[in-house]
Amino acid sequence: MKLIRWLLLFVLVLGCTMAASALTTLVQEMTVVQGTTIAQGTPLQVSPDRPTPEVPVAKPLSVLKLDLKKLQETLDRNDIAGAIQDVEVSWKQQYENYYQGKFTTRLLSADQIGYSLNRVAQLTGKKAALIYVIPTPEHLELLLVPPDGQLSHRRVTAATRTRLTETVKAFRSGVVNAGSQPSDYLPAAQQLYQWIISPLEATLKAQQIDTLIFCLGGGLRGVPIAAFHDGQHFLIERYSFATIPAFSLLDQHPSRLAGTKVLAMGASQFQNESPLPAVPVELTTISQLWQGESWLNQDFTLAKLKDRRSASSFGLIHLATHAILAPGTAEASYIQFWDQPIRLNRLRDLGLNFPVVQLLVLSACQTALGDPNAELGFAGLAVQSGAKAALASLWSVSDAGTLVLMVNFYQRLKAAPIKAEALRQTQLAMLRGQTRLQKSAAKGGIAQRAVASELLAAANADLSHPYYWASFTIIGNPW
Repeated sequence: MKLIRWLLLFVLVLGCTMAASALTTLVQEMTVVQGTTIAQGTPLQVSPDRPTPEVPVAKPLSVLKLDLKKLQETLDRNDIAGAIQDVEVSWKQQYENYYQGKFTTRLLSADQIGYSLNRVAQLTGKKAALIYVIPTPEHLELLLVPPDGQLSHRRVTAATRTRLTETVKAFRSGVVNAGSQPSDYLPAAQQLYQWIISPLEATLKAQQIDTLIFCLGGGLRGVPIAAFHDGQHFLIERYSFATIPAFSLLDQHPSRLAGTKVLAMGASQFQNESPLPAVPVELTTISQLWQGESWLNQDFTLAKLKDRRSASSFGLIHLATHAILAPGTAEASYIQFWDQPIRLNRLRDLGLNFPVVQLLVLSACQTALGDPNAELGFAGLAVQSGAKAALASLWSVSDAGTLVLMVNFYQRLKAAPIKAEALRQTQLAMLRGQTRLQKSAAKGGIAQRAVASELLAAANADLSHPYYWASFTIIGNPW
């Protein structure tokens, strides 16, 4: 009998060990599907006498790249709907891999996207079209989804990846320099307009499109689209627009801003960052223009934000602080609160998804232009934070320019039909020289003595330069 019991025990241990090994392999295969992390769960328990298997670590940029050869073959068959679905799946997974988690949203077909755009047009009176811009080594693929659902495809063979990269670099280097001349950035701005907008322009005009939603591929997510130029006008003079990571990640319901209050928080002094002297004026003015509260410096904490959100929903959250979107993983990027940085992969800790925040504003955001990971962080801000949309900047704009833009934006947000149009009207006012620092302060009821001397010194800056207005972008829901 003892021998039988020992044999049974041996078989049981051997079976458990083999089962654990098989389970380990199965979980590895389920966890890493085509190179992207699916979920973070409880660590797998294995037999103590076996070494713990090495589970591949997800890379900052998804190895699940869009299959460009397959995409071209699909488009060559004129299967635009199939191509759109491939792009939506791939880019959604790319963002999930960057943020290291799943986005629980339903994949939409091209027909459903068109239906959604048509429904929103009826609700808002603004006709939006979705444009996918997909760089490949040999050419640029443009896919258009208008409200009527009539899909369009254009292939721009002149825009090879090499030429596109060089043009984008020249464009950005001219626009981000406040001292540059139009000759420094307009040639590239016009070339990008010719490649990306012109091939679709006849359709956009025929359907009376006034709002563009850009879903951009790698290398283009950090481009200041507002400053594209057709030879006579900037793009912002013709359209309002927003950028999104993927339409399936978008909250498609128009914002409800009537009666919404703003929670304005920020810091003017930092231990390891440059000061932001305009922040006190910015917060006070915004909380006067729009019913709400403002909290500065020591009161700008995550605990205070959660406390005030528990007392009132605050559909608008305005954070006037350094937000750094850096190369590397999402953990390398952060929003600086008074007492701690909130890492990009922990944005959900802000609790902006319940109740949902209509707009998150980051008024001193800075993105590492040209870095694909930082641009993923920028384009995914709204989705990761849980807000319907975010307003952020691609580069750090001067305090005076930021103050002017923000004050004017909140003024126009009350009357504009959609958020993207409020930003467009603000940018146009700066482009046309219709607003300056003194005017903004006066409109907001702020005494001149309340404005820091360094801001007054910059008050006469020419805010028509794209440096001051083209950086700011609506990310996510434009309505």
